[in-house]
Amino acid sequence: MSRLSRSPQRIGIPLATIGEAFGILPEGHTLSAKEWRQLSSQWREELDRRIHTLVALRDELDGCIGCGCLSRSDCPLRNPGDRLGEQGTGARLLEDD
Repeated sequence: MSRLSRSPQRIGIPLATIGEAFGILPEGHTLSAKEWRQLSSQWREELDRRIHTLVALRDELDGCIGCGCLSRSDCPLRNPGDRLGEQGTGARLLEDD
């Protein structure tokens, strides 16, 4: 695997996705800076979403995250009666969907 293809893999882009992106290039082709910007731009939105999620997790790590455990003193204020459980399982206050 080339050094260039390791960059997206380091940020969590699946190897299959990277392979698809590089698969359209002729074998042995060296990307220009402009070509790399165009190719890598497709992963920017996903990376931004992951960063947003991680920042929210970091900022709320010590508070109620709406998971339904109701074990913290602030849970009744942020998630009374586990109303967020109606939206599904998991840390509802950290999810964007």
